[in-house]
Amino acid sequence: MAVFEDLLKLDIRVGEIIQAEVFGKAKRPAYKLWVDFGEEIGVKRSSAQITECYSCDELIGKQVLGVINFPTRQIADFMSEVLVLGTYSEQGVVLIQPDKKVKKGDKLG
Repeated sequence: MAVFEDLLKLDIRVGEIIQAEVFGKAKRPAYKLWVDFGEEIGVKRSSAQITECYSCDELIGKQVLGVINFPTRQIADFMSEVLVLGTYSEQGVVLIQPDKKVKKGDKLG
């Protein structure tokens, strides 16, 4: 069972998707994302299996939550640096995002 201290180990921040493209080499349909987490953290890359609910164009400018302190993970020829958070829903993976525009880099608390 997880305890509260386990949650505190995760660094979850708000970022803004600034670039998205189809990830053709991924085993399952996915996008390559570039997410701007603000001046302190910068732009990080993520592979996200969110193709059922989103097009690349509609992702640009969208604020999302991402875990920024997981180890980098290689997926095909792409290094995924953050885990963008979403829910496994009936229609596919739906991104978790703030319901109001906030500063890039804001920490989940």
